[in-house]
Amino acid sequence: MRRLIAAIALCSASAAFAGAQKYEPLSASVQGALHKAVSDSRPTVTSFKNSMDAVDWLGEMSRRLEKRIPNREYRIDLLRSVHYEATRAGLDPQLVLGLMQVESGFRKYAVSSAGARGYMQVMPFWLKLIGRPEDSLFDLRTNLRYGCTILRHYLDIERGDLFRALGRYNGSLGKPEYPNMVRAAWQNQWGYEKPARLVQAGQ
Repeated sequence: MRRLIAAIALCSASAAFAGAQKYEPLSASVQGALHKAVSDSRPTVTSFKNSMDAVDWLGEMSRRLEKRIPNREYRIDLLRSVHYEATRAGLDPQLVLGLMQVESGFRKYAVSSAGARGYMQVMPFWLKLIGRPEDSLFDLRTNLRYGCTILRHYLDIERGDLFRALGRYNGSLGKPEYPNMVRAAWQNQWGYEKPARLVQAGQ
């Protein structure tokens, strides 16, 4: 327990660009849809089109993430989870990686000054609003499920306007700094194109 508290305290100072989603009342239908999205307990299946796509994407992203997360087994598990949850929510997995980099620096136990938690810096009020109070936002898959669901919700509200959706996610709607940082991280550090051999093969 002491180690967990120490890790949280250490990471709190490092989540410099983490913000705080703002609480907004939701209609019953939206609240129900979001609750269903975060509560779906069906077994995880692969989100890759084929095994070669998985090998190439995981290999490339793992190489880029190695310095931040040295443990290979955990790194691959995180990347598989990011790809699955992002794809499930209709998001670009590389965008989610860029957001995680800016929000938490890939620190599992990061806590912002506003209380946002984990890799995607999810505010605790979401647990009562759309989830379950006992859910842990420091759990890898739980944090990614909530974070991707929330970002998808904001994109829907903003009719696909990523700039405004990211502003809502960070609690800085209308300000350019945060959306610009996420987009820069997404494009410059996590951008990805299929290897030519896969494109030529019609994959």
